[in-house]
Amino acid sequence: MRILTVGDVVGKTGRRMVAKWVPPLVSAEGVDLVVLNGENAAGGNGLTHEVLDELLSLKVDVLTSGNHIFDKREIFEFIDDVPVLLRPINLPRGTPGHGYVVVSKASVPVAVVSLAGRAFMPYQYDDPFAAIDAVLSSLRHQVPIVVVDFHAETTSEKMALAWYLEDKVSLLVGTHTHVQTADERIFPQGMAYITDLGMTGPRDSVIGVRPASVIQKMRTQLPGRFETAVGVGQFGALLVEIDDATGKAETIRRIFEYEQS
Repeated sequence: MRILTVGDVVGKTGRRMVAKWVPPLVSAEGVDLVVLNGENAAGGNGLTHEVLDELLSLKVDVLTSGNHIFDKREIFEFIDDVPVLLRPINLPRGTPGHGYVVVSKASVPVAVVSLAGRAFMPYQYDDPFAAIDAVLSSLRHQVPIVVVDFHAETTSEKMALAWYLEDKVSLLVGTHTHVQTADERIFPQGMAYITDLGMTGPRDSVIGVRPASVIQKMRTQLPGRFETAVGVGQFGALLVEIDDATGKAETIRRIFEYEQS
């Protein structure tokens, strides 16, 4: 099983980079499953049905998310009806949407889980350790491959969860910081890992936002409107090969591409 995970897609530039890189990678690398974090894909915040359809047409199989998933109110109209669109599973009971999904690829069931961290995050998420334990308990041994997108701020929280899950899941990718880390590895028990996939979006920005608006706010501390940047795009992703029977990772490759200015 070859799995491509794509880091936080930001705005129109991010979607352009998905169109440029995902379909060719699927064809050239024989990718079976594409998982993409899409919570910033519509205008830099949230997700619309139109943008969801656009991403699904580009060989994307499952969309994960994080703290911006409900930024556009129209998502409440369709999130319950799209099982492959995930919101963090450790939101309070009764929150609309799905926290994980099981899809079949190459005749192999694969579980994809969207999970959020708690350190320095804007919402009071439930314990991510307990939440993923509950999912794994419900799946038991019926699903050989489990992929987790851990949307979290701190490297320490991501690494702690990685050591906790190294013998329980196949792939753990970090998202949220929009800055790709160079620490991809396969843990001793066979789990593939990277602290952050990085951003798929406008390169000349402050994590996707026009620099001037961020600088203004940091210098003055006054409220202001952040504008999503445009221009040269970058693409952050991870390609992993996992044994279908054991669920253990065999190869891992970090991908970072950008357009020429």
